[in-house]
Amino acid sequence: MSTEITLRPVAESDRDALWHMLEPVFRAGDTYAIDPDIPREAALDYWCGPGRAVFVAEDAERILGSYYIVRNQGGGGGHVCNCGFVTDPAARGRGVARQMLAHALEEAPARGFRAMQFNFVVSTNTRAVAIWEGAGFETVGRLPGAFRHPQKGYVDALVMYKRLDT
Repeated sequence: MSTEITLRPVAESDRDALWHMLEPVFRAGDTYAIDPDIPREAALDYWCGPGRAVFVAEDAERILGSYYIVRNQGGGGGHVCNCGFVTDPAARGRGVARQMLAHALEEAPARGFRAMQFNFVVSTNTRAVAIWEGAGFETVGRLPGAFRHPQKGYVDALVMYKRLDT
């Protein structure tokens, strides 16, 4: 198995691989505020929607993860971006999310963004929280009980933020 991971823009031919990663994550309902019954095409339209730059992480054999970057708000908030990340469950533990985040942190300023904000990080998603904190993100807000976790009930959602211009 190849250990080198590369990132590239998503291609139309990647839709099956994207769905293969998104479906179990969305169906689990424990990390994204997305309807767990979202149909395939709606999920792919969400992930690859208008204004989003979408990338995939791959090794020599297959796609391991994907992320998107998008303007978080318009007007006076247009200098802050938002991202979404998904890793193939079979690729967890290989540093895929960290590599995608590093790519996003380089891509964002190149696209004119001065900050990155994650609007709704489920507090029980401890792997993601640890990765974001390790990259210098701060929790700037906590939304008590804002997410209904399928096993843990109502849990907090975090707003995490990192300036990119310092």
